[in-house]
Amino acid sequence: MHALHLRLPKHFVLEERLEHYARAIEPTPRSWRGCWAGACYPLGAGPRSAPGRFKRVHVDLGCGKGSFLVEAAQHAPDVLFVGIDNEPICIAYAAQAICEAPISNAVVVPGSANHIKAYFDHEVSSIYLNFPTPLPKARDAADRLTYYNRLLDYHEALREQGRIVFKTDSLPLWHWSLDQFRQPNCPFDILWASKDTRHEHPGDPETGYERKLTAKGACVYGICAQAKPYSALSHMPQPYAHPKYELNCHRSLVDYLPDDLSSLGYIPHGMEATVTNLANYRAKNRESPHA
Repeated sequence: MHALHLRLPKHFVLEERLEHYARAIEPTPRSWRGCWAGACYPLGAGPRSAPGRFKRVHVDLGCGKGSFLVEAAQHAPDVLFVGIDNEPICIAYAAQAICEAPISNAVVVPGSANHIKAYFDHEVSSIYLNFPTPLPKARDAADRLTYYNRLLDYHEALREQGRIVFKTDSLPLWHWSLDQFRQPNCPFDILWASKDTRHEHPGDPETGYERKLTAKGACVYGICAQAKPYSALSHMPQPYAHPKYELNCHRSLVDYLPDDLSSLGYIPHGMEATVTNLANYRAKNRESPHA
């Protein structure tokens, strides 16, 4: 995530990095669908048919440079951590972090949330959505990682009572995401929703972006939701069963900003241009004699 903002070191050659740290990269994730815990045990210690299995599988969706992935894996050596990112630069950095740790219970996958059902089959215990790009425009709402249809895909990847843990510095995205989880036909129950996640739920490792953003004054907003039992879903209506539902999902994050933009003590990362343009638009309308 946010890979365009990464500063590459001098003489950085992506292909060489990917090749050098290839042992921490899984290029064919579809091959392990349904059997990650056993097939990947133990990572880096022989053939994949080695006996044993990890107790759980956790997925860091949009793992970035891998700081959260590595720290979480170090704290839970009996858990397999799978980092997924669609930016090759992030994959190279995350693979390097795994190899240099060194740890044998983490791997990175070049991929995206669009294919999570193809990678996992009711086997993931936790999916982490750490500081995803907010995508404030209404036309991009379906690409947000907490969009309702994506929640349906996550549910198929998760085990019974598996969890989603979502964190963001964007209060508008947090409010919009709550709307997604609160849809009557959503396959998740909200366990907690916090406007101060680091203080109220301090146990999780910090991501690199969290450290940078909180240093600039960001507050961390979070949601933890648990998958409903499969038996409880058979009666649930399909997406867009009601006309108002689609309208509610495809909303601009501008709708969640305050009327007084000057009251914003912190502008969420990825929404700076949106807030600036909106402030200019409102100022122009106030100055116009025809407004």
